[in-house]
Amino acid sequence: MERKIVHVVGTGTIGEPLIGLLCDYQGQLGIDEITFHKNSALKIDRSKVVDLLKRGARLAVDDGKENDFKKLKIDSDLRAEDAIERASVVIDCTPKGIGHENKLKYYENFSNKVKGFIAQGSENGFGKKYARGINDNALTPEDKFIQIVSCNTHNISCLTKTIAFNDDSCNNLDKGDFICIRRANDLSQQESFIPAPKVGIHEDEKFGTHHAKDAHGLFSTIGENLNLYSSVMKVNSQYMHILRFKISLNEPIHIDDLKSRLIENPLIALTTKDMTSSVFSFGRDHGHYGRILNQTVIVEQSLNINNGNEITGFCFTPQDGNSILSSISATEWFLYPHSYEDKIQCLSNLFFNNI
Repeated sequence: MERKIVHVVGTGTIGEPLIGLLCDYQGQLGIDEITFHKNSALKIDRSKVVDLLKRGARLAVDDGKENDFKKLKIDSDLRAEDAIERASVVIDCTPKGIGHENKLKYYENFSNKVKGFIAQGSENGFGKKYARGINDNALTPEDKFIQIVSCNTHNISCLTKTIAFNDDSCNNLDKGDFICIRRANDLSQQESFIPAPKVGIHEDEKFGTHHAKDAHGLFSTIGENLNLYSSVMKVNSQYMHILRFKISLNEPIHIDDLKSRLIENPLIALTTKDMTSSVFSFGRDHGHYGRILNQTVIVEQSLNINNGNEITGFCFTPQDGNSILSSISATEWFLYPHSYEDKIQCLSNLFFNNI
């Protein structure tokens, strides 16, 4: 029987916790081996690489860099190119633009051997857009390359589908308008912090920012042409993104029905906490690698319905967490296309109904 090997390229804010989660749930996910690629032998990163090796992952490095890692007392098992060729699924978690470079340099050359390739939200055009629970039905055997949409696109799409759709074929949406209030950078990152809040620009005349544009593209894979618009600003915080949403419906909805829809979606968490630090702290204490895997965390008391059909509110974006979930879901779909829904249920204890 063919061995099922998952190879992760990159050990950043998505790659590192993704490798750890795959290792910890390896048996339940039906994965035989996890390998990962680290580009540079940096002393500052030694501790996390050693921990991932202890969890059972195998390290692949570029030709000529083996001795750089040996100087850190880290032994690599595989050459980077060999690790890609022998993998069943490759998940690219590299910085913006590198995924496309890797696709041209490596992935397309091995597309006849590897079941599928997955890249993250920054790699627009890498493959079919995907988010767990939004467009699973759009995945087909012809899909070799998949792009996991960004964390805020996950949030926008989850809110839109839960509130405005009765099922996959019946939507009640008039318009969705979203303001993404982004953190400056991740706690693990030393660059790109800002001293004060900074507003973004609307680069797209129709959609505003890429968040709504990507959500529109995501829904288009299931035959929907949605009226979505987004704006963005960045604040001098490292905790969590906040999303302010206004979803206008064609037909009215009662607040009790709205809350029922939100509660019934296992990918949505409700909270009465109104500070990013409080929700972030909960994820740090109770999440895997500190991550919340839900698509969104809605502040319950912020919900309001105006004129019966205009829903507004605030929610937090579990950045990285929702992208990690979709990455694993897409991986399991490549490995077990007929039973991946059952396989992924082993992660259900990592979701929260209430935070």
